[in-house]
Amino acid sequence: MQAFSRLYQTIDQTTSTNAKVAAMVDYFRDADPRDAAWAVYFLSGRRIKRLVGSSLLRQWLTELSELPDWLVEDTYASVGDLAETIALLLTRAGDSTEQLTLAEWVETRLLPLRGRDAEAQRAIVTGWWAGQSYEQCYIVTKLLTGSLRVGVSQTLLGRAIAQTADLPRPAILHRLMGEWEATPDFYRALIAEDDGEAALSRPYPFCLAAPLEDAPGLDTAEDADQVAGALGDPADWQVEWKWDGIRAQLVRRQGQSFLWSRGEELIGTRFPEIVDAAERLPDGCVLDGEILPWKNETGILPFAELQRRIGRKTVGKKLLGEVPCLFLAYDLIEHAGEDIRQRPMRERRERLESLLARKDDATSGDERLRLSERVLADDWRALATLRTESRERLVEGFMLKRQDSPYGTGRQRGLWWKWKIEPHTVDAVMLYAQAGHGRRSNLFTDYTFGVWDGDTLVPFAKAYSGLTNQEIERLDKWIRRHTIERFGPVRSVKLQQVFELAFEGINRSTRHKSGIAVRFPRIARWREDLGIEDADSLEDVKRLIEGGGDGGE
Repeated sequence: MQAFSRLYQTIDQTTSTNAKVAAMVDYFRDADPRDAAWAVYFLSGRRIKRLVGSSLLRQWLTELSELPDWLVEDTYASVGDLAETIALLLTRAGDSTEQLTLAEWVETRLLPLRGRDAEAQRAIVTGWWAGQSYEQCYIVTKLLTGSLRVGVSQTLLGRAIAQTADLPRPAILHRLMGEWEATPDFYRALIAEDDGEAALSRPYPFCLAAPLEDAPGLDTAEDADQVAGALGDPADWQVEWKWDGIRAQLVRRQGQSFLWSRGEELIGTRFPEIVDAAERLPDGCVLDGEILPWKNETGILPFAELQRRIGRKTVGKKLLGEVPCLFLAYDLIEHAGEDIRQRPMRERRERLESLLARKDDATSGDERLRLSERVLADDWRALATLRTESRERLVEGFMLKRQDSPYGTGRQRGLWWKWKIEPHTVDAVMLYAQAGHGRRSNLFTDYTFGVWDGDTLVPFAKAYSGLTNQEIERLDKWIRRHTIERFGPVRSVKLQQVFELAFEGINRSTRHKSGIAVRFPRIARWREDLGIEDADSLEDVKRLIEGGGDGGE
């Protein structure tokens, strides 16, 4: 565990990607396959299910610290992280008394906690705390609560393992996809020259697009002439509508079908109609696409309807009938058992069209597997005009993919762009503030905003991104000087600050006091030029639904 703890500290204390990769390479070169497998498991973002509830841990912390409850709670609120608070208040200087490896800690200490009663768990866990150094107590408690987050991406982890094994990074990233267990055999196969036949259900790393406004020399994607100057001839690009659904890969191998989310979760039981439709596909193919809620009579349904399916492990007949879904295929990345990701987009599209071709019209009947429509236009100005129809079509704009582009790994700047429509915006008043987490645990960075409902401000959205570091620090000082009440870690503030919020979609919602819910809210501007009386009303927000929002029930 000491080696993994040192690795975590090194990664956490540097912003250099090269330093992070070097630290991981050093770790994996010396690690036993059993420890290395668990390290890969946690570094890739996987977590063991929470073994002990945070409320019990906070109770035990108060009892052991012999400090007043209010002081422990204030310390926790200030630190912003339970594991760090426990390590600060309970550990001693020096090394840990138990010199166990990472695998030994997980397999012989942590996992056996599951199913034990609270008293037995208390005796074991508090015993650990008493004998750990600060660093090791922090790591163990993070693993215990399933909240360990490490500052490395899957791509960076793949790069480190590839260097360790002297293998191509794409091969490592592919082997890390899908379901696997942290075993020595898994790690040996991960770094082997030839891992044998690919896992039957294994998907590929997803290729992602960058926002078009990030293109060099393009500050805004609104002007068609600017887009033309940045991208050149539109004939060099495949243009598709950007739908708002669940990105997924549909795998068909050896007579079986598997549906994977971008979060590497098998979701076929939630969308059985798509898995059934995949039976028409030949063996040895993998399609990239989007799961959309779609009724043949009316077309796409609001995203809020799709959320009803997302939250279920399985779905009944009633929900299947109310929210039918389809798979809209964007790309073909495996064909006839061959990985064709490095072939150009133009060729992959031709193969995809051939694969999905049918004698009957694929858009008629109860078809759950469809081809994404290409958008054709003579020039960028014509495309820009079509893009203005996005809200009416319930899409988010365009996807632009170079005709000669491979299917890459991660975000592909310059090859794939998303040309999104401008978000909805609303001016709202700050009502509450709460401290952030991790490095922002000493700053108020999480805010709740309200809009007017008559003479009352009702909570409308929460946001925690969009401000610069300087603005966050200035706003933090203002919040501390203008706190009215405290509700645990939350503070209500003087009604004075107005912010312009941006968000992608809006739905009616019976779960929210305002009667609406928004998607991806963030702060667009600090409107110091406005008074609270200038903020928008709830009726203004609801009109966005009527005028082209997502709708919903």
